[in-house]
This record gives sequence, C-alpha cells and structure tokens, in this order.
Amino acid sequence: MHTNDPTISGPANSNPSHFGKRLSLFHVIILTLSFLMTIAAWQFSKRQIETRTLARFTAAQEQTLAHIRTGMRQYEDALWAGVSAVESHGGDMGLAEWRAFASKLRIDERYPGINGIGIIHFLDPSALPAYMAQRQAERPGFKIFPEHDNGVLMPISFVEPEATNLAAIGLDVAHESNRRAGAVASRTTGRAQITGPITLVQDAGSTPGFLFYAPFYGGEKSQIEGAVYAPFVVRNLVAGLLAKDARDLHFSITDASTRIYDEHLASDDLADPDPMHQSKVALELYGRTWMIDLRTNLAFRLANTYSQPTLILVGGLLIEALIIAMLVIMSRANNRAVAYADRVTADLRTEKLKLAATNAELEQFAYVASHDLRTPIRGIGGLTEMLREDLDSYLTRPDANPDISKNLDHIAERVTRMTHLTHDIMQFSRVGSTEKQSKPLNLMSFVSEMHVDFSLAPEQLTVTSPINVLTNDAFNLRRVLENLVSNAVKYQDGTRSLKIEITVRVQNGRLEIDVSDNGPGIASEYHARIFNVFQTLQVSDTPESTGIGLAIVKKMVEQNNGTIGIKSTLGNGASFQFSWPENQSTAMSRPPAQAAA
Repeated sequence: MHTNDPTISGPANSNPSHFGKRLSLFHVIILTLSFLMTIAAWQFSKRQIETRTLARFTAAQEQTLAHIRTGMRQYEDALWAGVSAVESHGGDMGLAEWRAFASKLRIDERYPGINGIGIIHFLDPSALPAYMAQRQAERPGFKIFPEHDNGVLMPISFVEPEATNLAAIGLDVAHESNRRAGAVASRTTGRAQITGPITLVQDAGSTPGFLFYAPFYGGEKSQIEGAVYAPFVVRNLVAGLLAKDARDLHFSITDASTRIYDEHLASDDLADPDPMHQSKVALELYGRTWMIDLRTNLAFRLANTYSQPTLILVGGLLIEALIIAMLVIMSRANNRAVAYADRVTADLRTEKLKLAATNAELEQFAYVASHDLRTPIRGIGGLTEMLREDLDSYLTRPDANPDISKNLDHIAERVTRMTHLTHDIMQFSRVGSTEKQSKPLNLMSFVSEMHVDFSLAPEQLTVTSPINVLTNDAFNLRRVLENLVSNAVKYQDGTRSLKIEITVRVQNGRLEIDVSDNGPGIASEYHARIFNVFQTLQVSDTPESTGIGLAIVKKMVEQNNGTIGIKSTLGNGASFQFSWPENQSTAMSRPPAQAAA
C-alpha cells in the first residue's frame, strides 16, 4: 500500500480487500478447471489403454481361433490323403499297405496332437464273414466288439501307430451314439465330420475326445465303403495346436452341454480370477458347434498394465497441491498485510513516517514470499526432469505412448509459466522501492537501445519530445516505457508492419506521454480490466503473458501521482496515455520540437 496523502480515511481501504476477494474467486475457478483437466486427462489415458488392451485381446482371440481352424484343416488334409491312398488301391487296403502309408505320413512329426490314423469299414451283416476272414488272415485273433443290435457294423480295421492305439482295433463305432452319428453323417454327406464328445478306449486318462471321419468309396465309386478316421484326445489336440505357455489367453471348449476342455481352473498358476477381457465365440467345425470361452490370463495382465494414468493423476494432483499451497501462503500473507494495514490506518495522519516504514516491510514480505515460492516450483521442474529421465528408455521405444511425453512437456511448460509469474509478482512488489534520484534518462539513447532489445527497425519505433533528458524518477519511467513498448511488440498480429510512436508533451508542470501502436487494438470492454493484476488478453498457455506487466505500469505511474488510460478500438491499434512529473531543472534545456530516433 503506497500513498502520499496523509488524510486517507477508513472506507478507502476497502478496495484492496474487495480486489483480494475477486482474486481468490478467480483462483478457485482456475484450480477447479485445472483439477477437472487433470481428471479428464487421467480418464482419457485410461480409455486409451483400455482400447489398446481390448484390441490386443481381440487380436489374440482371432489368432487362437485361427490356430484351431488351421490345425483342424491340416488334420483333414491328412484324412483325405488316407482316402486317396485307399481309393488308389481300388477301395480297399491291407494292413501292410496301410502301415506303409502311415509311416510315410509321419503323423508324430507333422501332425502334433493327433492320436493316430486308421480305417473304419461300413459293413452289412452279409459281408461280415468275408471281412472277418480277411482281417484274421492279417491279424490272428481279430474280433469285433462290443456286440450291439443297431443293425449296422462299423469296425475299426487298422489304426497307426498300433502300439498306442491297440485297444481300439476291432472296436465297432456303431455301438455308441456319438461315434455312430458322426460316421453316419460322414457317409450321408460325403464330407469330413467330427463326432460329439466321447472317451477314447485307448486313453488311460479317460478325458474328453472325439473322432474325425473322412469317407472313402469302393472300387466302383458308387457307394461309400468306409472312412479314414483319426482319434483325438482334446487336451493333446490343444497342446499340439496352441502351446499354453506361449499364449496370453486361456480358453475352454464346450460341445453341446459337455465341457471337453477347460483352462479356467483356480489351480492354474496363470489363471486370472478377474480377467481384463473375456468373450464367447461359437465355432462351427465339421458338423459340430464348439463354444469357445476365451479369457485373459495373468500374463496378459502383466503385459498390458501401465502406470501412465496413475502418473498423470499423481502428477496433476501434486501440481494442484503445490498451487494450493502457494495460494494459501499468498492468501495468508495478504490477510496479514490487510490486517496490519487496518491496524495502522487509524494512525496514518500522525504517523506518516511509520507508514512508509511499514509499507517497505510489507513490500519486502511480498518479495520474499514470491521469492520463496520459486523453490517448490524449481522442485517441480526437477521432479519432471527426473521423471523424464526415468522414462527415457520407454519413451524411445517404437510402441511408447506419445501422450506421456506430451504430458511431461505440459508440466514443464506450466513450471515455466509459474516461474515468470513469481518473477513478475516480485517486480510488482518492488515498485516504489527505487530511489527517484536515479541516473537521468536520455530519450534518444533509450529508444536506440529499445531498437536493439526488441529487434525493431528505426522507423518502427520513433519518439517526439520537447525534452531529451529526464531525471525525475528516470529509472521507473524507463520501466514504464519498456513495458508499454514490450506490450505493443508482444501483441502484434503480423497483419501489418508494426509501428510504435512515443509522444511527450509538457502541460502544467507535468509530462503528458502517449505510447501508441498500430496493432490489433483492444475492445472497449477490456480497457478497465487490463490494468488489473493477472489480467491478460493472451491465452493462458502463453508463458510470457502473466497479466502483471500493465499492473506494474499503473502502479509506477500512480507512485508519481499520475494516471494512465487507454484509447483503442478493436482492429485500430492502441494508445496508452499517462502523466509524469517534469524535472524543472532540465525542462529549460530542450532540443528542437521534433526528433525521431
């Protein structure tokens, strides 16, 4: 608080308090918007990651289903190869011939997951004696089992490798409904078919399995005589097609109401009790519908869990906390200053010297408070750089999320803005502390310096003044002119060549100074507001625009018992006019009336 009037009354002191309330409301709005932006960034990052993990789950799901389809087509090709071999022998093959074919097929190497490959003959009862004579000649003791009364015989004649499938040789697949239905469907359609769930007689573990049929014709190719078949244990099939430890998904297979394969067991080390994604897909395969239940496992969760949303949230909340702490410090400082000013106002008329000392103390306090705020701000900057270094190896990866680097840039940008803001607050608090008996100001030299400082051509910045040297508080007058010229340069819109004119007139013992430009101008509704602290016409993300520069100008002018105003309309430039005390000792030594720098 500065004044040269010892007759200040109590009501005049209400303005700073009212301004403080408005400033606090502004800060509350900014903090609320900042918090909402932090939450929005956090939610956006979470949605991005969820979308990415869903895409990966969908890709893994399609890959799993494709492996099943591709594998079954390969097994089908093996069956049709057997059909070709049988038909090339006139529709019938002996045991020795089948063994030779099966050995060349190398099913153990080329068809992992298959239990074997064999031949089933479809027999009428009348053909049974000749069939048995042929089989027993090849394999003494051959018999068909079990007995049944289903009216048709479908015995397994051969299956290789024989050692692991011996229990199935002679088995009549017509004795059981699922085996018989699959064989009948294959004979009826002439296509490859699989059976419903069964338990293979050669499977010591008695786990779910199925048979895969491909029909073959007799010598006349007019009637289907049997089928080349392959027995499958489902767990062996899956192990052959899809190695479990190479997948980020677990799945189960259900045929009708029977679960024939299940990886969703609590005892599984990779089972995820709360999978990130899951789906059920109906897979049509050779006359059967398999319901595939796919779920992500712990390996998928580990590979698709990111800390980015948490980092964004924690970083944003940390900045919010630091800003709140800064505002609390400033609010407390302001409250203490207002309370102290209220206490000393009653003694202003008789204690002018004491008030000056108190003002100096308050200015120093504001300066120190702003200075001390720079330490946590630098800390935020340091933490941001440390975070960037910690994430450097991740950020350079091709699959790195670019939003992390952008968010770190945003934090660094806001640290820069806070640094500018505290610097300008310090400058604002120091207005009036400079001795007015400063080094004289030579207008022509000063304008030449500004040509260099602001990269302006001589014709872009000119001065017209009847006085060349000013000594009355020259230091602060220099700062006022620098701020106004800087303001014109900063807000130029580039649509025309910038031109700034400084005009000085002497009137009633004071200098009337006009700084005008041909920039974009300022709408009339902003004329009063632009001189308030934290008011700017630039977007808030512009670090250089803290909204304090014109407030500093206004304070310096008022310190010298002057006033400042603006004349401007949108699109027609701006003209700032202010008054300044003239130094009578130098007023008589004047150069010609017109000068251009």
